[in-house]
Amino acid sequence: MISLNIKKGFKLNIDGKPSLELKKTSKPLEVAVLPSNIPYIKPRLQVQTGDKVKIGTILFEDKRNPEIKFLSPGGGKISQIIFGEKRAVSEIIVALDEKEEYEIFETITENDLSSSNKEKIIRALMEGGVWSFLREFPFRDIARPNFEPPIIFVNIENFDPYHPTPEVYLKNKKDLFIYGIKILKALCPNVYVYASNLCSYALEELEEILTYKVSGVYPANDPGVILYQIRKSSSQNKSWYIKGQDLLLVAELLKTGKYPIERIVSIGGSLSSERKHIETRLGSPIEDIIAGAIIGETPARIIVGGIFKGYKSAANSFLGLYETSVMLVSESREKELFGFLRPGFNKPSYSRTFLSYFNKVSQKVDCNLHGEERACISCGACASVCAVDMLPQFVFKCILADEIEEALSYGLLDCVECGLCTYVCPSKIEISEILKKAKELYYKEQT
Repeated sequence: MISLNIKKGFKLNIDGKPSLELKKTSKPLEVAVLPSNIPYIKPRLQVQTGDKVKIGTILFEDKRNPEIKFLSPGGGKISQIIFGEKRAVSEIIVALDEKEEYEIFETITENDLSSSNKEKIIRALMEGGVWSFLREFPFRDIARPNFEPPIIFVNIENFDPYHPTPEVYLKNKKDLFIYGIKILKALCPNVYVYASNLCSYALEELEEILTYKVSGVYPANDPGVILYQIRKSSSQNKSWYIKGQDLLLVAELLKTGKYPIERIVSIGGSLSSERKHIETRLGSPIEDIIAGAIIGETPARIIVGGIFKGYKSAANSFLGLYETSVMLVSESREKELFGFLRPGFNKPSYSRTFLSYFNKVSQKVDCNLHGEERACISCGACASVCAVDMLPQFVFKCILADEIEEALSYGLLDCVECGLCTYVCPSKIEISEILKKAKELYYKEQT
C-alpha cells in the first residue's frame, strides 16, 4: 500500500454529520429515473406512459451509443414522463406494483470470470444497465466500452460532507466488493483501490486490495485528484473511475442476474433531526427519504449529492442515478445588520478574518451569501485550495475572454469540479460553475 499525501484542499467543519445507524425505509409508491441529471447523455425513450415494466426493463437508451441502456428501478406501470426545456426528458416515473417482477440477465460466476472474454463481460454489464456507473476522465462521461483504459480507480469514500461511510454500505458485503474488483480487473489490469488514512474500517477490512492510503482534506480522495498526483503520461488522462457503492451494484448484477436497486443514502445537515444512513432504492422519492427529518418550521434547502458538488432538489423529486447523499440546511437569506463589524465566531468561513478560525466546534451553515459578486482581486485564495494545482483565477478569466486554448494550458481539463474555488472566493464569483460550463462546451466541440 502506497501512502499519498495531498497537501491542498479544505475541510469544512459543519454541523449535521450522519451517524452510523442504518434504517430501512418502507417500499415507496413510485420510483423514477432522471435522465436530465446524467451528464452528456442524449436519451431516446423506449417506453411511453401506461406501459407495464419490470425491474430491469429498458426505459431509455443513449442515442450516442444505443447499447448503453438505462433500466427501470421498479416494477409496475409508467405513470408519468415529464419533459423539461426543449422537450428534454426530465423524469420517468414508475408506479410500483405490490408484487414486482424482475427481468433476468446473464450471470457470470467468480469461477467463470477468468475464462470469460472481455467482450462478454462488457456486454453483460451494458445489457444489465450498470455500465453507466463507470465514468471516464477528463469529462466524467460514461466510459467508452470499446476503449481499454490505462487505469480504473475505485473510490471507497467521499470527503464531500456527508456521504455514506464504507463502514455502513460495505458491512457484510466485503466478498461482493472483492468480486467487483475482479470484474474490473477483467476489463483493465490496473485497478487502483484507495481509502483515506482516517477510514480505519477500510484500512483493516480491505488492506489486501488497497493500492493507496490517502491523507489530506476535501477533495483529496477525488479520483481526479489521485490521477493528477500519480499520472506518468498524458495517455492516463483517459482513465476510468467508479464509486465503491456503485461497484457493489455491478457485482450484484453479474452474481444474481437481476438489476440491483438497493441504495444506501446518508441524510444529514443542521436542519436534519434524523442524521443517519437509510437503506432505500434507486430513484426513491426525496420526500420519503426526508420524511419527518426537518427540524422546526424554518424553510429548508434540500441538497442532493453533497454540499459542494450537489444540487438543490424539490421534495417532490426523486433520487438521481449517482446520488447517495441528502442534506438539509437553512434556506435563510436574512440580512445581517452591521455584519461586517461582528467577529463571526460561529460563521463557517475559509477566511481568517473571522474568529471562527479558532472555533473548532462544528458550525451551522445556511444559504446566506454574505455579500454579492464583485471584481476578482487576484487574492489567490482559489489557487491555495486547488488540489490539482490549477490557477482558477486565471482560468476563469481566460474563459470569459473566450481564450479557451489558454484556459486549457492552465489546466482546465484537470479541474475536478470540487467547488472549493467558489466557496473560498471573497468576491463571490461562481468560479467552479464557469469552469464546469467551459468543460461542457469544450466536450461538445470535440464530439
